[in-house]
Amino acid sequence: MRNWQDLTPEDQLALREAYGRDPDCLTGTCSLDAKTAHFAAWLAERGVAFGAGDLPRRTPRG
Repeated sequence: MRNWQDLTPEDQLALREAYGRDPDCLTGTCSLDAKTAHFAAWLAERGVAFGAGDLPRRTPRG
C-alpha cells in the first residue's frame, strides 16, 4: 500500500477528482471525521493509505 504523502500532487488530484465523481462517495453527513473515514476507506480499496494526519493544515489568520 502506498502512503498518500508519497503520491505526486497530480496523482493526489486525480484520486480526489475520481472520488468526487463516484456516486457512492456521497456520505450524507457534515462530519469531517466521517468524511475522512469514508475517503480513507475508498483510497484503501485503491492501495493508498490515508489518515487524519494527511489532511491539509489551516494556518490561523491574524
